[in-house]
Amino acid sequence: MTQEEIIRPENKVYSRPSLLTDANTHYCPGCSHGVVHKVIAELLEEMGIADKAIGIAPVGCAVFAYNYIDIDWIEAAHGRAPALATAANRLNPEAMVFTYQGDGDLSAIGTAETIHACNRGENITIVFINNAIYGMTGGQMAPTTLLGMKTATTPYGRDARLNGYPLAITNLLAQLDGTCYVTRQAVHTPAAVRKTKAAIKKAFRNTLEKRGTSVVEIVSTCNSGWKLTPGQSNEWMAEHMFAKYPLGDLKNVEPQK
Repeated sequence: MTQEEIIRPENKVYSRPSLLTDANTHYCPGCSHGVVHKVIAELLEEMGIADKAIGIAPVGCAVFAYNYIDIDWIEAAHGRAPALATAANRLNPEAMVFTYQGDGDLSAIGTAETIHACNRGENITIVFINNAIYGMTGGQMAPTTLLGMKTATTPYGRDARLNGYPLAITNLLAQLDGTCYVTRQAVHTPAAVRKTKAAIKKAFRNTLEKRGTSVVEIVSTCNSGWKLTPGQSNEWMAEHMFAKYPLGDLKNVEPQK
């Protein structure tokens, strides 16, 4: 096939999502956020729901999400995205409201908002990026940091006697009556990206069908915070993170027929 034939519309097999803007990314090379942004942009476009979508981005690495995906966004105070998403959905019941949160935001300062929104069964999707560290503010220990993992505030490794144990908050959310779908995925391989896309699509459909709260945790890397190359970060994640945060569905309540 010639170059001219390849670029013909009828021969095109992939194109950049139109909802992604031309803004230069502020994410570090190898960061998982960019992949997840692309997946969300693709889904909103493919599902034809960009005009219904409202994204909530709080403080953290994703604070500038509005720069990259061309939909309506609302900025939230640190940890308060589920509370703001509750208001957005109740005021706009036909909207497809989702939050985009990191582990320091969702499982630390925002623990109460997260748990109570899920327990109420608010009709929202929560996209949860878990890289087990505070990536934006210098690599401090997060609630999800693994035992023995070195951070700026645990230079000798997280010690349960001093710092407590890693918080698998998604497991807790799966126990609440208000959640209809809770899953844990990753984006470190093409196959994992496809599974994550399918999971977020299911979550978005649940929200459109007003079925309660859907939570998609994405176990992710932070090569700058972990002091590793992007390739090494993926390997370290697969070797260490997946043992504590295994991938797969934790809860999937099918609609009644």
